[in-house]
Amino acid sequence: MKTVNKLASNLNIWALLSLIFILLIIAPNVNILLNAFQEGNENWQHIKDYLLKDYIINSLILTIFTGIFTVFIGTSLSWIISIYDFPLKNFFKWGLVLPLAIPPYIAAYTYNGLFNYTGVLQSFLRNSLDIKVNQAYFDIMSIQGAIFIFTMFLYPYVYIITRSFLEKQSAALVENSRLLGRNSLEIFFYIILPISRTAIVGGVSLVILEVLNDFGLVKYFGIPTFSTAIFKTWFAMGDTDSAIKLSAMLMFLVFAILLLENFFRGRKKYSYTTSKVTPIKPQKLTGIQAIGALGYCLIIFSFGFMVPLLQLVHWSALTYKKILNIEFWELMVNSLSVALSASVMIVVIAVVIANYCRISEGVTAKIYSKVTTLGYSIPGAVIAMGVIVFFVSIDKNMSWLYRLINDQPSKLILTTSIFMLIFAYIIRFLAIGYNSIQAGFEKVGKTFFEASRTLGMNVTQTFFKVDFTMLRPAIVSGFILVFIDILKELPLTIILRPFNFNTLATKAFEYANNEMIYEAAIPSIIIIIISTASIYFFHKLGEGEA
Repeated sequence: MKTVNKLASNLNIWALLSLIFILLIIAPNVNILLNAFQEGNENWQHIKDYLLKDYIINSLILTIFTGIFTVFIGTSLSWIISIYDFPLKNFFKWGLVLPLAIPPYIAAYTYNGLFNYTGVLQSFLRNSLDIKVNQAYFDIMSIQGAIFIFTMFLYPYVYIITRSFLEKQSAALVENSRLLGRNSLEIFFYIILPISRTAIVGGVSLVILEVLNDFGLVKYFGIPTFSTAIFKTWFAMGDTDSAIKLSAMLMFLVFAILLLENFFRGRKKYSYTTSKVTPIKPQKLTGIQAIGALGYCLIIFSFGFMVPLLQLVHWSALTYKKILNIEFWELMVNSLSVALSASVMIVVIAVVIANYCRISEGVTAKIYSKVTTLGYSIPGAVIAMGVIVFFVSIDKNMSWLYRLINDQPSKLILTTSIFMLIFAYIIRFLAIGYNSIQAGFEKVGKTFFEASRTLGMNVTQTFFKVDFTMLRPAIVSGFILVFIDILKELPLTIILRPFNFNTLATKAFEYANNEMIYEAAIPSIIIIIISTASIYFFHKLGEGEA
């Protein structure tokens, strides 16, 4: 009886902590929905009559065309890498993921620097080849240019998920199709695409959510979207109510996309009729076919990683003496400190919720799991508005305490602190840490957990003495993934940062926005180096587990 009571007590601790964390996660988003239906002011009426249509149209154009192009590139690359063997395939297998190391806002000003009148391309054509060019053909700061940038730097989401799916498929699917007279193109369209539909939809959903979340690229290119509208309404007009209404509309758009994702996944399921599944053996390509596969991968890799990287290295060489000063090292400290702090908190919260969900396995656990992963689906600008409203409300309710501490306190203590930014990071990126740790728990299983309980240890003792050791790789993986995403994050940071507080991401954007693109190179290079190292680490980690 004592053991049962002790177990229940420990379960209650994990359950109570999980409940507190879940309530904190959903509170800001609930605030957005509650305030969305209040009567609008004059600014909102103006936005609704003259600007809202452009926000909707531009957002839809960007998401639809980026989605189409990333599906084409990501799926075709995953097919080539999974089914064929050709020179440099092992490098491209992980190298084609590297465009994710370059945030779209960094790629935007890099490509603009390449294509503008004084850029490398036009200067070469003008000075070396004596060719006069029409500026209209080199204007990348347009909605078409934004689609190109989003496509080249977000396609890895589709590529990674689809490739992982194809590598686990049975070789019989392809071999039987070949025996029945199907060529490679027919196999791709009639076999691979139908069975990969779930993976493709999952990947393109992430792409669309990233496009809607983006602020830096569309702001730099001057494309009015929901993200830029929320930022402008809040900062330029000081109109919180209208910004909240725009945030609510963007949130509803995201929910609609998630519903469409479930619809397009469909009810069709594919399963094997035998437990013996032989993975697909890559077919060796020779001659023109090998050159074609190599050339296609090389072109995508070059546009998505090498070209912008080389341009940034060149600019860094021109400006490093000017940029590498005390202020730059302060940027490094700011970026690393907030990223480390938020990452540690996220991992701790993710471990608590994931362990509770594993132990309880009830309806509540399923709800917690869904809520935990919801934050990554909501654009940063929306989360920022929700967090601002939430913290302003807390400050108002805590004013009596502030007056006890200080006779003339500031009215906004938490709202102007770094804690608000870290809280927003937790909401936004908790899903990444949670998914990694949940996968770790699934891999570990419950055998050792149940054996420990049988030997008399309670839940908390079991976690620290048994589970934690086996879960350590998943915790480290989740921590690094979260750390890298926070390091690159722009919308949340630029909206919620305290006064005069900059990170590598915000400083790079600030330089580029002030037409100082050469100076933006070094902070951008630091972000890319850390992200690239992380991608390579996970590639090697994945190979080790395989």
